[in-house]
Amino acid sequence: MLEIREVRTKKEQRDFVRFPLKLYKGNEHYVPMLYGGEFAIFKPDYPFNKVCDTVCYIAYEDGKTVGRIQGIIQREANEKWGQKRVRFTRFDSVDDEKVSNALFAAVEKWAKEKGMQEFVGPLGYSDLEREGLLIHGFDQFQTFEEQYNYDYYQKLIEAYGFDKDTDWLEFQLYSPKESPEKIIRVSNRMLEKYELHLYQADSIKELVDEHINGIFEVIEKTYARLYGTMPLNQEIVDNYIKDFKLVVRPHDIMMIKDKDNNTVGFSLMFPSISEAVRKSKGHITLPFLVRFLRSKKHPKVIDLGLIGILPEYESKGVVTAMIGLLIDFLQKSDLHHLETNLMLEDNHHILNLMKHFDKIENKRRRCFKKSIDAE
Repeated sequence: MLEIREVRTKKEQRDFVRFPLKLYKGNEHYVPMLYGGEFAIFKPDYPFNKVCDTVCYIAYEDGKTVGRIQGIIQREANEKWGQKRVRFTRFDSVDDEKVSNALFAAVEKWAKEKGMQEFVGPLGYSDLEREGLLIHGFDQFQTFEEQYNYDYYQKLIEAYGFDKDTDWLEFQLYSPKESPEKIIRVSNRMLEKYELHLYQADSIKELVDEHINGIFEVIEKTYARLYGTMPLNQEIVDNYIKDFKLVVRPHDIMMIKDKDNNTVGFSLMFPSISEAVRKSKGHITLPFLVRFLRSKKHPKVIDLGLIGILPEYESKGVVTAMIGLLIDFLQKSDLHHLETNLMLEDNHHILNLMKHFDKIENKRRRCFKKSIDAE
C-alpha cells in the first residue's frame, strides 16, 4: 500500500535525506549533497525558510521508502517575475508512475491551496542551488554543484503532464589548440583600454573580508535578468559564503577590478571534489577529509561555477577579456579541463564565448512546467 506522508518527525527527515543515497547506491555518476547540511532545510531559522513557503513529502510502500519531493513557493521570485509558481526540487523516485504521480499531486494540492497557478522544476530555493533535470549525459560525472538523476525521471515527470520550460547546457572546456595567444593579447588590450586589471586574493580571509560582497553585487546585477533568479539578502549571502569558502581556493577566483579597485567582473571556480563526496556518500569522515584536501590541492578538473561582468562593461566586450584570462589560466596549469555548470540554451552571448575553447557539450538539463488547474 502506497502512503504519501508530509515530513514532520526526525525519522521522516532521516528517511527523506537518506533515500537518494539508497536509490543511487553503486552508481558511479551520482554525487550526493553533504549529508549533514541537508538537514538544515528543516530548521525554521534556515535563511530561505524566512522568504519561502516549503513542504517535504515522502512516499512509503509497504513500509519502504520509495520516493520523496520538496515543494517551494519562492515568494520573492514570484514577486519579481509577477508569477504564482510553486517549484519542485529534491525529487527522487523509483521507476513507478504511481509513486511519482502521488508525490507531484501532494505538492500541487498544497500549492493550489496557497493560490499558485503554475508548477515548475526541478528548481531550488535560488538559481545558485542544484536545478534542472538531467536529460542527456547520463554517462558523465557530475559536478558537486549539480544533480544526477536516472534517465527514467523524464518519463515520470512528463507522465504527470509537465512540458519543457527551458534547457541548460554544460560543457567540458579545453585549451584551444590553435592560436590561443591571439585571444590572450586581445584580453590584455581590453583590460588596458578600460583601465582594468586582474586581481586574485592571497587568502580566503582576504577574499571573504574584502571582496566577496563585491562579487555578490556583480552576481545580483549580472544574473538578475536570467531565468528563475531572485534577490539575495545578506543572510542568504552569508549562508552561501559559509559553504563555498570551505571548497574554493583564493587563486581560483579571478576578479576584474577598475582603477578604484571596484569589482566589475569575476569568474568563480572550484576544484572538483565530486569523487571525494561520492566515495564518502556525502558524510564528512576522516577518509573524506583526506580525499577532499587532496582534490583541493591537486585537482585535475576545475568546476567553472559562474562568470559575471557588470552590464555596462559587458556591452564593451570586457567579458571577452575574462575568457582570455581563463584560457591563460588553463594553459599555465596542469589541469585536464574545466567543467562548466549550467548555461541557459538561449543565453547566446555566453554560449558564443565558448567558441574560443576546444569544447565538448556533454550534458543537458531541463526545467519543466505545467498549469495548476483552477477549481
